[in-house]
Amino acid sequence: MKFEASDRIKFASAVLAAAILSSGLTLGLYKVGGGLAARAGNAITVTGTASEDAKADNAVWSLNLNESQSTLATSVKKIDASADALKKYLLNGGVSADQIELGPINSNAVMEYSNGNPTGRILAYQAYRTVTVRTKDVELVSKLSNDIGTLLATGVNVGNYGPAYYLSTLDQMRAKLLAAAMQDAKERAKAITEAVGGQVGPLLSVSTGPTQVTTRDSLDRSAGGFYDVSTIDKTVNVTLSASFKTS
Repeated sequence: MKFEASDRIKFASAVLAAAILSSGLTLGLYKVGGGLAARAGNAITVTGTASEDAKADNAVWSLNLNESQSTLATSVKKIDASADALKKYLLNGGVSADQIELGPINSNAVMEYSNGNPTGRILAYQAYRTVTVRTKDVELVSKLSNDIGTLLATGVNVGNYGPAYYLSTLDQMRAKLLAAAMQDAKERAKAITEAVGGQVGPLLSVSTGPTQVTTRDSLDRSAGGFYDVSTIDKTVNVTLSASFKTS
């Protein structure tokens, strides 16, 4: 049979098209097979969270006394009188004597400066003393802290930055919340996987995140963990990342 030039071109094109089609089908089947194999070995990683409200059951309240007088002796005498007045305020308010800790007296000379240079003259002597209250009665400490103005009105120079409130049950809470977060992660993995026709298999790995102790309804978070001590009412939040095998 004799082919014209145009026929030869058509024949070659048909053969090339067939070859391309065959190659495409082979490649397509290979990809389908590869996809099924990848799916058989797939894993899903999800985040689980859990939180619970809690009330602080420990308080540490640090108060700073500061007095300044012309001589060191009078400054120390004044700080002793201020400490006695503060202790009386605490005892009358309901704090027991064994819950009050008096720190040592520290002092320093206040030097005179002229144009940024010391003149060598002492202007006054300052005395410092810290008084710390440790108690489980957090509501009492909160009340006394809010009413400290009545003591200030008598002339006692006391610095009050507010009590610090802690949870003594945090370790137990963390263990319980991690279990709840793990269950939350598994339910999320199941919901996502079943939505695309798969099934969740065994747990492959899990890593826990930092614990966040915040004020109620707060979004405060820190990469290393957050612990609010300014309020009695708190929320404890934990997170974890879990990987599950899927099929």
